Parts: sequence; C-alpha cells; structure tokens
Amino acid sequence: MYLEMALLLYLIVAAVTVFLRQRLLDAVIIYASYSVVLSAVWLLLLAPDLAITEAAVATGISGVLFFVVLKRIQAMDAEHSLDEEV
Repeated sequence: MYLEMALLLYLIVAAVTVFLRQRLLDAVIIYASYSVVLSAVWLLLLAPDLAITEAAVATGISGVLFFVVLKRIQAMDAEHSLDEEV
C-alpha cells in the first residue's frame, strides 16, 4: 500500500515537473522515468500486459523518438550552448 502511494505521488510530481521544465532534454528524461514508474504501477495492480505495453511503447519507442526529434531539430545543441554562455 505504501509503495503504491509513493509511486502514485511520484507520478504526480513527475507530470508537474515535465510541464514546468524549461530544458526539453530534462523534460524527456523525466517523461521516460514517468513511464518506467507507471509500468511498475501496472505490475503492482496485477496488469502485466499493460505493464509490458507501457514499457515497450511509452518508455522505449516514444523515448527514443523524442531524443531523435530533439537531436534532429538541434534543440539539445542550442540548450547546451546557452548553458556554456552563462
């Protein structure tokens, strides 16, 4: 019970944090961790089919797709150069 509550609290905090982050790379990493934790929640709720789907699609495919898009639009390079100037 306490583990489920802690994981659900993390999901809420992660969702709000993704919304508030300025750097896109940070938001994508937090989103990937959100998906991993959500997979664990599905396992705790005895829904292994949903857990596998969440892990494969949300964490795997979507995470990789977001990283590729960020690299393709050079968003990570632009953010990195802004960090060096400060």
